[in-house]
Amino acid sequence: MAKKPASEDEVLKCLARHFPNRHSSLLLGRGDDCAVLKTDDHICVSSDLFLEDIHFRRNYFLPEEIGYKALAVNISDIAGCGARPLAFSLNLVLPSWVDMDFLDRFFAGMAELAEENRIALLGGDLSSGPSLCACISVYGTCFAEGAFLARGGSMPGDQLFVVGCPGLARVGLEELEKRGRDALEDWPDACSAHLRPVPRTGAGLMLARAGLNARLPALMDVSDGIMRDLPRLLGLTGENGSQGAALGASIWVKPGNLHPEVVRHAEMFGRDVVREALQGGEDYILLGSCAPDMLPALKAAIPGLWAIGRVLPDSGIFCNGESLETCGGFDHFEH
Repeated sequence: MAKKPASEDEVLKCLARHFPNRHSSLLLGRGDDCAVLKTDDHICVSSDLFLEDIHFRRNYFLPEEIGYKALAVNISDIAGCGARPLAFSLNLVLPSWVDMDFLDRFFAGMAELAEENRIALLGGDLSSGPSLCACISVYGTCFAEGAFLARGGSMPGDQLFVVGCPGLARVGLEELEKRGRDALEDWPDACSAHLRPVPRTGAGLMLARAGLNARLPALMDVSDGIMRDLPRLLGLTGENGSQGAALGASIWVKPGNLHPEVVRHAEMFGRDVVREALQGGEDYILLGSCAPDMLPALKAAIPGLWAIGRVLPDSGIFCNGESLETCGGFDHFEH
């Protein structure tokens, strides 16, 4: 019979096996009223909820994948700021079905990603509740003073680009919902994109570095689909993200630009492959804009970066010459 946590202390001991309490970014670690981060620069902060049956389902997510993705979606926000992740806090609601084996695997998956990104667990809180919920806040710092990237700052004529494969996670989600983990046999990359998204911190840092001697690129991570997130990238203009007039975009996407599994899936169901890719949510790729003369160097330096279009001086988004005003991405409150 599976062993249940006997107490909060037992949960904390399990967590401590996976996350050391000493780290180069910490002056004071877990166990006090507050943790103290060691930094001499600006701090980038982001928080996300990760909720059972909203963001994941246990019938096709392994425990280690739940822990991994809960942290990955937060680190992706730091990547979208062109920053380096330092540490995170974890607030966890545990339902009665959780046993020690699940917890050990959950923490192992999260610790794997934390170790890859060399980030510390600061602390957090534990509670019991009706369903599993992880609320994570992640903290990052600029690699150079003030060199963080924001959504605002695009200008007419700028080149739009993405880093990664839009629409791939959407295919994975749809197939996992229909077939469970059997979908991994036919859609391995798509399922992996949904179950274990890879935060693009290296690309974010390279984009921030590229802007040190030029105008900084605009950047964000894509969690709700390009067609919902592109207006967010363009809606704030002017230096330092001050409010300005909304811009537009003309984007060019051909099936040859897209992942073969995205193309194959759309063709199987008679769907428009470009529209499907642009509507895809939970991609956790990067979307940005830069001065035209920066693009060749960025393409050469950053794997997976490709041009997707250009910024227009007037509002309106066009794809392959057709308006996409009515094409949206994912919205939690529309379902």
